[in-house]
Amino acid sequence: MKDIQVKLLVIGAGPGGYVCAIKAAKLGIDTLLVEESKPGGTCLNVGCIPSKAVIHAADEFYKAVSFASVNELGISAQNPTIDFKKTIAWKDGIVTRLNDGVESLLKRAGANTLYGKAHFLDGKTVEVHTDEGVQKVQAETIVVATGSEPIEIPSLPFGGQVLSSTEALALTAVPESMVIVGGGYIGLEIGSAYAKLGSSITVVEASDNILPQYDSALTAPVLKRLQKLNVDVITGASAKAFRDGQLEVDLKDGSTQSLTADYVLVTVGRKPRTDCGVEELSLTMNGPFISIDNNCQTSMRGVYAIGDITGEPMLAHRAMAQGEVVAELIAGHNSVFDKACIPAVCFTDPEIVTVGISSQEAQEQNIEVSVGQFPLQANGRAMTMERDDGFIRVVARKDNGVVLGIQAVGYQVSELSAAFALAIEMSARVEDIAETIHAHPTISEGFQEACMVALGGGLHI
Repeated sequence: MKDIQVKLLVIGAGPGGYVCAIKAAKLGIDTLLVEESKPGGTCLNVGCIPSKAVIHAADEFYKAVSFASVNELGISAQNPTIDFKKTIAWKDGIVTRLNDGVESLLKRAGANTLYGKAHFLDGKTVEVHTDEGVQKVQAETIVVATGSEPIEIPSLPFGGQVLSSTEALALTAVPESMVIVGGGYIGLEIGSAYAKLGSSITVVEASDNILPQYDSALTAPVLKRLQKLNVDVITGASAKAFRDGQLEVDLKDGSTQSLTADYVLVTVGRKPRTDCGVEELSLTMNGPFISIDNNCQTSMRGVYAIGDITGEPMLAHRAMAQGEVVAELIAGHNSVFDKACIPAVCFTDPEIVTVGISSQEAQEQNIEVSVGQFPLQANGRAMTMERDDGFIRVVARKDNGVVLGIQAVGYQVSELSAAFALAIEMSARVEDIAETIHAHPTISEGFQEACMVALGGGLHI
């Protein structure tokens, strides 16, 4: 094959990679995007989108099941069933539509795509192993956007009845029982969905709390909901070998417990995908991740890195924002990745949103703050949706009222994440939000009320 020469080569068509390629091509840069499988990366194909589809289907089925018993709404629906193969086919259809959409956007922007596995030869040259053979690509600038993959526990290697999140979202039948190793957001999102679909779920978490990155106030409503769903949560425990449908678990009191399961889902974190020959470049690393500056520039001139391969937070929207910045920089624009905050959403039930810093983090930075918290039990819209569990909390500087952080837990509060992030990016003060008219009845009124509480007192609490 004849060597390809381009100005920009992007390796990986996940959220960061394809956004970078589209933006760069629109800015007139000769761009080639290399992808090993399908466009969209983990997020679109086996992560964010598939999990939210399964979560939605589980929610709808759970509602139908609840209508089969006495309920306050007066709705009756007898003997609901679910054809899970059809559910998965519907989920796959959404993924395919989005795959096609990304490919169309790349073509319309003028970015070329080459499917195959890339491997660095040096900082300007990459070999791509395609179905037709090995294609050599030389580029002035290269962006590494290869993403991440599930971490495997040596004693619980993936395969057969031991699943990663990828396989768990592709099951064609609802399992009778499943043990989830890891009480983080991935495990709890998938576990809650299968619990609503009728599976017997047990969560095994090594730390003393589920979702250990969040404070106990935020996780308490989630834990309460898990209990309602009959999910058994075992904390301070470590999973060992899985044999003959039995998972051995070491408990914190020193004893051992055997758990029966059709499947074991391992969700103990993710690691960067560096199997593209990154070691050939001798880049400066930050542990297992590629080290970058505020321009997403690596230690080698002409080589950038974006997304999960650069470390936490491993979020699709962070990768997208980085991709845009890099494309603008390569086009000669004055751009920098300087975000005041990156919203993080945990799609558990109820959902959790965090933006900016917490009051504890402010204290560690010697910042005196005012905190306002409004319970959704006092929100009319939450009541009408039968989901008044949770709250919205605002952390602001005490001297000038500038909002530093927002934390919320509640039904569908993920839809408020943009408003939360916007407030911090624009350096809004609690007065600005408190004096903004919020539509009634909406969950967003809780944001306004939390700011009023931070100022000295809300109207509806």
